[in-house]
Amino acid sequence: MKDELDARKKRVLQAIVDDYIESAEPVGSRTLARKYDLGVSPATIRNEMADLEMLGYLEQLHTSSGRIPSSKGYRFYVDGLIPPKPVSDEEKELINRWYRARVKRIDEVFQETARIISQVTKNVSLVLAPQMTQAAFRCLQFLPLDDRRVITVLMTDAGFIENKILEMPNGSSFEDFQRMAGVINKNLAGHTLSTIDHPALAKIRDEIQDEPLYESALEVINRALDSGKRERLYLGGTTQMLEQPEFHDVEKVKETLLVLEKEELMKDVLHAHMGDGLEVTIGQENEDSHFKDSSIITATYHLDGELLGTIAVLGPTRMEYAKAMSLLEYMNSNLTEVIKRFHW
Repeated sequence: MKDELDARKKRVLQAIVDDYIESAEPVGSRTLARKYDLGVSPATIRNEMADLEMLGYLEQLHTSSGRIPSSKGYRFYVDGLIPPKPVSDEEKELINRWYRARVKRIDEVFQETARIISQVTKNVSLVLAPQMTQAAFRCLQFLPLDDRRVITVLMTDAGFIENKILEMPNGSSFEDFQRMAGVINKNLAGHTLSTIDHPALAKIRDEIQDEPLYESALEVINRALDSGKRERLYLGGTTQMLEQPEFHDVEKVKETLLVLEKEELMKDVLHAHMGDGLEVTIGQENEDSHFKDSSIITATYHLDGELLGTIAVLGPTRMEYAKAMSLLEYMNSNLTEVIKRFHW
């Protein structure tokens, strides 16, 4: 409970968390007395640290070492002691330039968001992108690759593209594929991916009157429909993670990378945190045993009141919470504006 800590204990706890986040080294009373203006002697600081440890806010890894924050200590820090660290104007301009220069399609919005978050926080980033089923069909195009193959490109109004190389059936020409594209585009105009149904496809089949040709196009359309029904997870910062002292242990890195590769598991983790506003889950608070030594900061983004997805930072409990939280709040609002450019 918050009222079990007086003002001095709070100042000592905040100084320990700040110092440990910066140095990744256990913090001793002499360090605190030297670096922070706490207004008391090292002996008094030692007594306060002993009390904080007894109350569960600090841990001591070895009898001769200083203390480090516990999950309870980090929680108290995040809930009431964390210093504000807003995203600077320079960082905002850099982020906006990144988006303007690199984003041409809706999927690139999420890829770039993951990259930006990981680069700024030096931790792993996760972006859970929404299903694409409400995106409207724009066009299907065929481009000649060689005498027997064409490149198929399916585009929606959200910029989502499905492309595939197709073998032309025996007896078919590129002109046949161009003619088929005209039929498909005419019949699917105005449809969202979710409303492309059997009757719409049957009408196209009847007009084309060429079963092998129709089956080629159907393969591409079905791939787009399947992709549109799936949430997509974008991951960034696995190399950034290696810079953290906690991951200098090769075996620990391997274990973490194997967990991150389990897409459905990571989606479940983000779904568990999907809600309103910013949420921070620290160390032992994480239900999944893989993340007992990690913290996860999540923000859920909306568009016109509709929940779209989640952005998150995953890192050691010794992460720079103030910076990560401010960045996610900014990216959360910025992501909505970027998505609006694609007429979602």
